[in-house]
Amino acid sequence: MKAAKARRDSSAPESLAKEAGIAIDLAVEAGQWPPEPELSQLTRRAVDAVLAEIRASGAAHSELSLVFTDDAHIRTLNAGWRGKDKPTNVLSFPAFPGRLHGQLPPMLGDVVLAAETVASEAEAEGKPVADHIAHLIVHGVLHLIGYDHETDVEAEEMEQMERRVLAGLRIPDPYK
Repeated sequence: MKAAKARRDSSAPESLAKEAGIAIDLAVEAGQWPPEPELSQLTRRAVDAVLAEIRASGAAHSELSLVFTDDAHIRTLNAGWRGKDKPTNVLSFPAFPGRLHGQLPPMLGDVVLAAETVASEAEAEGKPVADHIAHLIVHGVLHLIGYDHETDVEAEEMEQMERRVLAGLRIPDPYK
């Protein structure tokens, strides 16, 4: 998921993600997003919180791609990959299927967020955009490691995991 004109961040602060051997490739392709240093910090905090919750250990090297784009691009992806011709807030593209249990693979996959949908949801729900972005990063990364919400049981398990991770980030429960 690379764009020729994307801005990339490779100078994020030390974190659990780096200690676990995760390289995070952050690309801002389109849309109105917070400044890149803020996105980088938000991303690292969210990924670190997920890794801590699942007690992950790194492979020799593992990669994660986060793409910050707009509704038009995510709509195209959603139509092509999921058969849903509409924008959505976040899409996840796992590199490896199935639930990961602690050990990270060489590539986790891609998480893509859509600016307009994220901003409108945050406004409608009366929450800070940064909190909503962090929640969607957590949600997307959980999909990459095998969590899903196709059934009620899966949804409850994933939402409980999200609540624990977000509580550690001091972000209120998004499902209240």
